[in-house]
This record gives sequence, C-alpha cells and structure tokens, in this order.
Amino acid sequence: MTVSERDAAGGRAMGDNHFDVLIIGAGVSGIGAACHLARELPDLDYAVLERRDRVGGTWDLFRYPGIRSDSDMYTFGYHFRPWRGTKVLADGASIREYVRETADEYGVTPRIRFGHRVAHAGFSTATGLWTVRSIDETTGATTEFTSRFLIGCTGYYDYDRGYRPAFPGEDTFAGPIVHPQQWPADLDYAGKRVVVIGSGATAVTLVPAMADRAAHITMLQRSPTYILPIPAEDPVAAVLERLRVPAPVIYKLGRVRNIALQRGVFQLSRSRPELARRLLLGVVRTQLRGKVDLAHFSPAYDPWDERLCVVPNGDLFRVLRRGQASVVTDTIETFTPNGIRLASGAELPADVVVSATGLIVQIAGGAELEVDGRPVATRDRVIYKGVLMDGVPNAMFVLGYTNASWTLKADLAAEYFCRLLAHLRRHGYDQVVARAEDADRDTESAFGTALRSGYVRRADGVIPRQGTRAPWTVLNNFYLDAVRLRYGRVDDEHLEFRRTATGSDTAGRDSAAVA
Repeated sequence: MTVSERDAAGGRAMGDNHFDVLIIGAGVSGIGAACHLARELPDLDYAVLERRDRVGGTWDLFRYPGIRSDSDMYTFGYHFRPWRGTKVLADGASIREYVRETADEYGVTPRIRFGHRVAHAGFSTATGLWTVRSIDETTGATTEFTSRFLIGCTGYYDYDRGYRPAFPGEDTFAGPIVHPQQWPADLDYAGKRVVVIGSGATAVTLVPAMADRAAHITMLQRSPTYILPIPAEDPVAAVLERLRVPAPVIYKLGRVRNIALQRGVFQLSRSRPELARRLLLGVVRTQLRGKVDLAHFSPAYDPWDERLCVVPNGDLFRVLRRGQASVVTDTIETFTPNGIRLASGAELPADVVVSATGLIVQIAGGAELEVDGRPVATRDRVIYKGVLMDGVPNAMFVLGYTNASWTLKADLAAEYFCRLLAHLRRHGYDQVVARAEDADRDTESAFGTALRSGYVRRADGVIPRQGTRAPWTVLNNFYLDAVRLRYGRVDDEHLEFRRTATGSDTAGRDSAAVA
C-alpha cells in the first residue's frame, strides 16, 4: 500500500458519513467517475467506498502470471488522462499504477474509504436519500452512509469466487487445481506439467506466460476461440515518440484510430462474417506455420459471437510452434491421480491444473438494492441510455462495453451523469428516475444475443433487460453513445424529475416537461 493509500484508509474514522455522491468501487470505473466529478462538479462532496485496501479493482485482485489488459491502452485509458508509453496491451501492475496515479492527480485518494464492503443500499423517496450499509470484513463492524446519489462501479463479476465447474473425479487428482481469480502466491509450477482448462482471454494469457518455467503446458479447450495477434508495441506511436511529438497528441491520435479499428472489426464481423472469418483464420494460419492444426483455432461460430481474444506479438502461437505448449480440443471424461482422461480416450498428464473457466456475473458487487423498502430485481429492469436503471432513482450502475474497451463506456456514462447532476441543480431538483413502460421491455439481456460466451449466458439471471426501442436499447457503439450521452437532451420524456417533499407527500413533484 502506498503512503497516500494508507492515509486515505486512515481517514475512515474522520468526518461524518453523509455525502452528495457515494461511489462504490475504486477500480477503473470508480476512480474515473470520481475524477469526472472532481473535474466537472468540484463543489460536490463525494466519497468512494472500496472493499479492498488498495485502488485498482480487477488490476489489484488478479495476480496470475501474465495478467494484462485484453484491450489496447489507448482506448482502455481515460480520455482525460493519457496513457504514457507505446505498449498496446499493458500488464496488470502497470494498469493499477496508472489508476492510482490518476486518483492522486485529481485529489480522489483522500476521499476513498478503504475496507468497506457494501452489503445494502436503499433509497427513500420521502427523504431523497440513499442509505448504504457497509461491512468491515476484518472486524465485522458495520458503518452507515447516506447520500443524495449513488454510482455503482463494481464491475460485473463476483470478486469472491470465479466460475469453477465441478469436474468428475477431481478429488482423486494428486496435484492442485487452481482458479486464476484466487491464484496462490506460493504456487510452484517450475519444471511441472501444467494443463490450463479454457480458451478465453485468461487462458491465452496464461499459456505463454507460464511456458518458460513449466516442463510443458497444455491448453485444453472444449471448443476453439478466435484469436488475433497484435503488435506488443504500437509502431506508429514509437515513430511519433522518436519525432518528439507530445505524449497527449500521440495518445489522442492513437485513441481515435483504435476506436475506429475496434468498431470496424466488430462491424465487419457482424455484417460479413464469412469474410471476417477468412481474414482471421488467414492470420492464424500464418502464425502457426504448419506446426499446429488450424482446426484448434477454427470456431464453429461467427467472429464476435463470442469476444475476440488478442495476443501480443502472437506469443501464444510462438510457444506452440516451439513445442513448449500444446493445444487439445476435447472434453473431460474424468480426472485421474496423474492428470485428465478425455472423452476421446486420450490422457493428459498433469501436475498442476488451472481452471480458467470464467467469471460469475454480479451487479452492484452483490449488494442488496431497495427502493422504498422494496427489493430491486435487476433482471426485471431495463436501462435508460445504457446508464440508468428504470425505477431506481438517483443512481447509475456502470456497465462497460462487451465489444470494445470497458473504459470507453465508463467514461461516457460518468460524463452523462455529471450532465444530469448539473441539470438537477440548475432547475432545483434533487431526484430523478427513469420510467419505462411495459412496451419498452424485452426479454433479451442487456448484454444482447450477439455475444454467446458462457459468462454471458450464465449472467441472464442478474443482468437487466434490453429495451425494445430508444432510449432503452443498449447500443454497444461508442460513436452513437457519444452523441446521445454527451450531447443528447437531458430533460426528455422518459425521466421524471422531482423535488423532495418538505411539507406533504405530494409537494415538489414535477415532470421533465417543465424541467
């Protein structure tokens, strides 16, 4: 923990516990939201509640070998604070440091209350306040906070446990079975045979990262994934650096380019899937150089039906070509004392097994949500402009993009929420709630049907619904979201603006039409 983080943690006992805005989570989204408040509404009093003892969220939690971003840093970084350097994908420690430095630079760190796991958050229309109850997991002590507004920045997965299916016969296996989300600090795999179960972003990161120390490492996948090699260093940025172009200019140029590239690849995959498939498999074929069967990288689904994985400088393909690693496409029949027996009858010898089998999706960090004493079932809600949950006043829950960098959407959402708060203040309101009609609700998840990843399917029970029409549709399109969140009307017919009643139950209610 840094000095500034310790000082902030020590501030937990200082001052009262009422704020204009409470932010839950001090990861990329939470620090970003706090910085937007500091930049755009500096006179508002806010605090950040963070369960852990350091900032960083995902980038502080995950400690497995090779942990890195799976989005380029020009789009994963904040738009208001350039990422420095030419690395396309950054390691987890560097990202956490970038988040920490951003928090320090914008004066956010002293406002973070570390060691607070939010267990319950309830809104009262009568008082216009959120009451938030947190738990100190070290002592069990509870603390109560109140605020006018709430911003949920806890990501979309359960921090306590990853998705880990029960494997037949696993209790007979002589070695450890670990999940990347709970990576043991003392795990020694040097000179050992390792099997990584999975084929997603975590698996394709682990295999090359562990290959140099392991005796051999095998990626065991049930089905293939589309994998795209990208440069480890941005060649354009490297040239511009040598020409002494200012870093903010390099960042802005790279960001504009990469947003367009992300959108272009996705759009091509959805509009001309056969062409996209041929292009992607052509690149992989070049990487494999006949050393590995292309069938292991030829999915049955179309590109971007599941998230596209990227590997820097083709590191995964390099260790496969060298024979340090191998890939097997099969299903597990049972674990044995010395490895895994597959449905095909083949056996994979293993001393260590890594179950890179995904995440458990969760909203609001698992906190119970209530409005006027009634529980909020997030699955039954739709999302206004991808930002506000219908029927939940004075709150935003940040969900980033599934088909582009998470931070692109988190940044836009924070900008919009600041616009919304400014509008309320200008017109003397202190409550706002999005109201959807029955005709606005669809049965489809807000993650959409375009992505069929396992975690998306498992998330159906908690993720809000997609809407049938604007503004309830989740677009997953930065260009369209930028227009509607940065420049669209704030006072539209789907929002109800109110003033908290002071003398009667009905006083102070106004519609958006007179805002």
